[in-house]
Amino acid sequence: MIAYFREALAVLLSNKTRTILTMTGLVIGVMAVIAIQVLGAGMAGAVTGILGSLSDRSFSVFPNARQTDFTRAALRVSEINRAELSVGNIALAEPIFGVTRRVSYGAHRLRLRIAADADARFLTTPIRYGRAFTHDDVTRGAHVCTLTDDAAAKLKLGAEAIGASLRLADRRCTIVGILNPAKTGIVPSLVQGDVFLPYTTYERDYVQNAPLIGVRFIVEDITQLPQTESRMLDYLQRIKHGRAQYQTFDRKTFSTSVDGIFGGLTLVVAIIGAVSLLVAGIGILNIMLVSVAERTREIGIRKAIGATRFQILIQFFIEALLLSSIGCAIGLGLGLLIGGLVNAFGIVRISGFVPPIPWLRSSAIAVGFATIVTLLFGTYPAYRAARLDPIEALRYE
Repeated sequence: MIAYFREALAVLLSNKTRTILTMTGLVIGVMAVIAIQVLGAGMAGAVTGILGSLSDRSFSVFPNARQTDFTRAALRVSEINRAELSVGNIALAEPIFGVTRRVSYGAHRLRLRIAADADARFLTTPIRYGRAFTHDDVTRGAHVCTLTDDAAAKLKLGAEAIGASLRLADRRCTIVGILNPAKTGIVPSLVQGDVFLPYTTYERDYVQNAPLIGVRFIVEDITQLPQTESRMLDYLQRIKHGRAQYQTFDRKTFSTSVDGIFGGLTLVVAIIGAVSLLVAGIGILNIMLVSVAERTREIGIRKAIGATRFQILIQFFIEALLLSSIGCAIGLGLGLLIGGLVNAFGIVRISGFVPPIPWLRSSAIAVGFATIVTLLFGTYPAYRAARLDPIEALRYE
């Protein structure tokens, strides 16, 4: 069997240009499919990373941006407190986004985002140093704070800062905890914040009766999350007398939407890959038929000295197998390289999440393509070569 592979490789190498052109379509098809598989895994990981700090038990409510008068949908603290009591299945309600203020610790001064957070029961990012807010901190609106790992690093804070005083513009709070590094730098800094206060403290000191852009609700029973969202929308529209429209956002719904987008992209690329596979298969079929025609006399001589039909068939079948295997291997390597580079220098830097490369799935796709091409487009030329009449083959010029 090794001799067959050696001879097939020698035949392919003797016609390098023709071999390369024949494999090009297969390389492109496999490369496109593998690259999108890698990028899909990277994007899925990015979504997981970006939403990693959001609780599965929470949903957010925002004014619908498509309504004519956006200001009518502004919410007040008193309104969200009433909604918390009236809708049911709501554990707590807190403002989101936060405010930007100058934060000082010793000689270090930075403008950071101050936001609201709940007690330890609803914490989504583990504590690195110190502790989370207690229920008592929230109930009495204590002047305590926690910081993200990134904010602590910018202010040159470590474990020794626990219990120290942090200045937030014209107010002070006691540092009780520093969070672990977040899975991503996007959500904590842009949606949640850098420095967290108990949400009751935040509402008293920074919101008062000012309008809120968005509110986060945490539910008691996660299985009733969709129903709770629906009831909350109905309640808010009712208290606004139908003059305001709202929309909700939760982790599961967003992830489902993103999965649907990735599914559509994967289907499109699969179709492109299938077309490339068909073109590559026709190219391999054509080149193998040309090879049979060019070596007709050689086939006749082999049969005359005792070669069987099976030996002739296996020889040409192995040539087709090598063509498709090498093309798929190159496509696999290029697809993994391109997808990996885009992940490393694009998606990972944006999301802060390093997804696993789907090696097994990608390799299975490449092997599957090679098998399909060989069986569909390599069998007929090999069969035709094996069926040649030795006398007619010897007469061939």
